[in-house]
Amino acid sequence: MLQVLIVAGVALVALGVGWYMQQQQPDAPPPTSHTVPDQLDRNDFTRPDAPWLVIVFTSETCATCAKVWQAAELVDSDDVAVQNIEVSADAALHERYAITAVPLVAVVDAAGVTRRSFLGPPTAADLWAALAELRGDD
Repeated sequence: MLQVLIVAGVALVALGVGWYMQQQQPDAPPPTSHTVPDQLDRNDFTRPDAPWLVIVFTSETCATCAKVWQAAELVDSDDVAVQNIEVSADAALHERYAITAVPLVAVVDAAGVTRRSFLGPPTAADLWAALAELRGDD
């Protein structure tokens, strides 16, 4: 009988420790999903008449954003308008387009449709390739 009581006591202690440990584990963080706007109002940006817009959503506190902006500037031309939308300077546009992560680059066609996007740092080569493909360049 004593052995049964010892086993029952050990089992209760083990259950209690297991319950306590379960309570101490942090909850899993909620899944994070960031969206890219499907449509942009071209009149929100400089040079809305350019056939293509490359919009770079950034933050001045983001070191990667500065590098992305430097890469994006290289694709600026008569046909491609490139604009930096920095959150502290243009918070309204970040809010309007529900930008929740930077850097975000949107390649937008003449109708304002986002045809290609990069959430994270693309290279200048990535941007050139995307524009060449979308424009049908050889």
